[in-house]
Amino acid sequence: MNVVLLEPEIPANTGNIGRTCAATGTRLHLIEPLGFKLNEKEIKRAGLDYWKDLDVTVYNNYEDFLNQNPDAKVYMATTKAVHVYTEVSYEPDSFIMFGKESAGIPEEILLRNKENAVRIPMIGEIRSLNLANSVAIVLYEALRQNNFSGMRRNGQLHHHTWDDSL
Repeated sequence: MNVVLLEPEIPANTGNIGRTCAATGTRLHLIEPLGFKLNEKEIKRAGLDYWKDLDVTVYNNYEDFLNQNPDAKVYMATTKAVHVYTEVSYEPDSFIMFGKESAGIPEEILLRNKENAVRIPMIGEIRSLNLANSVAIVLYEALRQNNFSGMRRNGQLHHHTWDDSL
């Protein structure tokens, strides 16, 4: 699975997303310009010690991303989409793109990808969810659809086993 951030602006969001990607074996793709430097303490703090385990690629711009991933099936997560994120079938190598915090994915890009644009339902006049939360919601649906392939599905207690009687 692949998460793509188009021009992310807030280092803490990207750090949290990086941690989610590390925990799920998901590749992270960052499309410049970034609103921060990758060595900023905020990104490291949010990603804790997981950043070193992250598979991350940085692209100069959107065209560079497209050129380096010519056959990518890209789903565009946006508040403007017609389809709900649960209404599509994610392939194991899908790319799920999210736009920058202040503006999302440009409408020109969305118009060229209408069938692959997905949204998270919300009520009222709420403009959007936090970027890191949106990534987690859509990514975990894509992983669920692929039976959490390669992921540990059972939890382990630290000092006991599930067979211990209390």
